[in-house]
Amino acid sequence: MYPIKFLLISIFLLITLLGITILGCYVWIELQTKDRLYSDINTIPEKNVALLLGTAKRLPHGRINRYFKYRIDAAVQLYKAGKVKHILASGSNHTKHYNEPKEMKKALMAQGVPAKAITLDYAGLRTLDSVVRCRAIFSQEDIIVVSQPFHNKRALFISDFYQIKAIGFNAKDVPLHEDLKTPLREILARSKAVLDLYFLGTQPKYLGEKVEILIR
Repeated sequence: MYPIKFLLISIFLLITLLGITILGCYVWIELQTKDRLYSDINTIPEKNVALLLGTAKRLPHGRINRYFKYRIDAAVQLYKAGKVKHILASGSNHTKHYNEPKEMKKALMAQGVPAKAITLDYAGLRTLDSVVRCRAIFSQEDIIVVSQPFHNKRALFISDFYQIKAIGFNAKDVPLHEDLKTPLREILARSKAVLDLYFLGTQPKYLGEKVEILIR
């Protein structure tokens, strides 16, 4: 009887500790980054480069992914308002049939951003990769990150660890009642970010030679 009771208590304590840890990571990232997010194009400072974080253009059933659309809209807004001179579009290109950076470039150009103002990072397989490669490969240490607020906060947290000066420009979010899965997944993603940075020392899957971004 006692061993079973001890086991149940141990399991309960472990689950409680895990929950506190996950919550702590979430709050840590929230508090550290919330004051560097902008939603008003008139108040955000100017910088040379925006790091546009990738996602799939279309959902599995074929409809446009609004996270993608709203990020593109936000990056275009920054460029047309003169808040940035160049956009680094970073995303995954893990198969020949899936190419986030290429789709982002097409969408940006369709809204009037010239090709010369866009650089593609095909190895932004995850947020950590995109942020680290922004500095290590593209030599950018003072940037505006473009994504939804929840994603921007995690990207800024990673930027802080690597001593990259970053602020976030918030793309329009998708309402919770229409997509609960992504915000819930973000809870675990923040814990993973802390684990990657402070315990595992996770590095981007691909690095490589430097790529110069020409600011015109």
